[in-house]
Amino acid sequence: MKNLLLTEDKAIEFLAPESDLEKRFLQDDAFLKGLFWGKPRFGHPEGKVILHIREVLDNVDKLQLSEKDRYYLRIATFVHDTFKYKEDRSTPRDWSKHHSILARQFLEQYTSDALLLNLVELHDEAYYIWQLFQLKRNPSQGQKRLDLLREKMNGGMQLYYLFFKCDTSTGDKTLAPLKWFENTISGIELVQL
Repeated sequence: MKNLLLTEDKAIEFLAPESDLEKRFLQDDAFLKGLFWGKPRFGHPEGKVILHIREVLDNVDKLQLSEKDRYYLRIATFVHDTFKYKEDRSTPRDWSKHHSILARQFLEQYTSDALLLNLVELHDEAYYIWQLFQLKRNPSQGQKRLDLLREKMNGGMQLYYLFFKCDTSTGDKTLAPLKWFENTISGIELVQL
């Protein structure tokens, strides 16, 4: 897949949009710019965002899902990393310009579905929570963020877990945060890809 020559014309065929919303994304210039951003790096040896999206979509295809959950996971997959090219990485970091916030703001133009918007905005939150518990040894801050994640997902932790699993099980990402999540978070049904 790394050597695949992709153009905007081929993006539609490559991503195989299933919904009208996915098709609309592929007509947006800012979205298309994000699809083709990226170089190989740790966690993303595939480089371009479009290649990562395809990997996550392939994982979503491996799951037995309701039509609604499949829709949610595919929409989240399409937008979750597409605005990394706009992310502010200066120091100190402006977290209001994190790619997940930018992705949520983009998606807000198309939907007001709070569960879907929160899924996109919080898609990396489990990783940051894992860091607090396991690397930074700050369980009180980790627990606060975990409680906030549960609150914002409002009963959608299974959907969150499914996306986290599909996203984390790509490239050369470390699987430690996923294993921690699966062994720590109560109330989720584990799945295999």
